[in-house]
Amino acid sequence: QVQLVESGGGLVQPGGSLRLSCEASGSFFRSYTMSWSRQAPGKQRELVASINTGGNTMYADSVKGRFTISRDTPKNIVYLQMNSLKAEDTAVYYCHTLADNYWGQGTQVTVSS
Repeated sequence: QVQLVESGGGLVQPGGSLRLSCEASGSFFRSYTMSWSRQAPGKQRELVASINTGGNTMYADSVKGRFTISRDTPKNIVYLQMNSLKAEDTAVYYCHTLADNYWGQGTQVTVSS
């Protein structure tokens, strides 16, 4: 059974940093492009960042230059390093595969003073 478990969310002040982690079960991890998306209350879900099996990355314009996605394939973990956080980054962040639609349960990130 495929499982994705996120961690690392929390409350942070504007300008601060957080690192989200997503641990994947099973050997499928190395075969998938992994992504982070977020959803704020009353807003549509937004694809934030993706990393393919070759390590190539893409970012939404809203986070480019502030967020970094990476993966540790031997450990089956994908990370999202978030710097210079803004109030508008407040959302539930989800780890997921682009193919086959596997999603984690989400982790809350709140940026507030």
